[in-house]
Amino acid sequence: MADRITLKVTRYDPGRDHEPGFQTYEVPLRKDWVVLDALNYVKDKVDGSLSFRWSCRMGICGSCGMMVNGEPKLTCATFVSEYMPGPVSVEPLKHFPILRDLIVDISDFLEKLTKVKPWLIREEERRVVDGEYLQTPEQADTFRQFSMCINCLLCYAACPVYGLDPLFTGPAAIALAQRYNTDSRDQGTNERLDILSQHDGIWGCTFVGDCTRVCPKHVDPAGAIQQYKLTAAKEWIKSLLMPWGGR
Repeated sequence: MADRITLKVTRYDPGRDHEPGFQTYEVPLRKDWVVLDALNYVKDKVDGSLSFRWSCRMGICGSCGMMVNGEPKLTCATFVSEYMPGPVSVEPLKHFPILRDLIVDISDFLEKLTKVKPWLIREEERRVVDGEYLQTPEQADTFRQFSMCINCLLCYAACPVYGLDPLFTGPAAIALAQRYNTDSRDQGTNERLDILSQHDGIWGCTFVGDCTRVCPKHVDPAGAIQQYKLTAAKEWIKSLLMPWGGR
């Protein structure tokens, strides 16, 4: 096996460059190295100006998501050796404005996430002296899968709908809304449904399924969206049959 491999890395300095371009680096090829290791080698040993996000290196923080050979990947969980003999292209996530090099602006996602209210909503709060809101293991299992989202945004980079229509709320935000909708302690389902039943919400999804395919935590945002569509359809039928208030 070769002892070195080539990285083709997107470089972009908004104060100097008119548009992003590639820069090539030769890095050691080690069996246990992931793409993030190779990028850190470049930054530490070759070019300290290279900019990218990372934090935990354990597939938990979600901050090191990038395009690796055209696919959205967590660079902390993607081995360089998978791309032998190279080169390995590393680009910022698709569909987001580039701030610098491999760093993208995620403000749009954060606004959409806040919009769907991904927190427990209660009409009436229990008094502290009355104890916790208890759940059975079965109730917790209902939303557990959707709670695994780490906001890595790989699903947004893979979503052709979001690429064509930036107004689309997007897979991660909708999946996280569904996480709370299916929580037995939550009472905000109707409130979120009013938001996500709009054109830029669940109905924008064409069920390509790429969001689920690239999710490193097996959240299945495509499934969450289809569940949401079913709920919305039921509520619409109820509103026709019981126009005085079916909710």
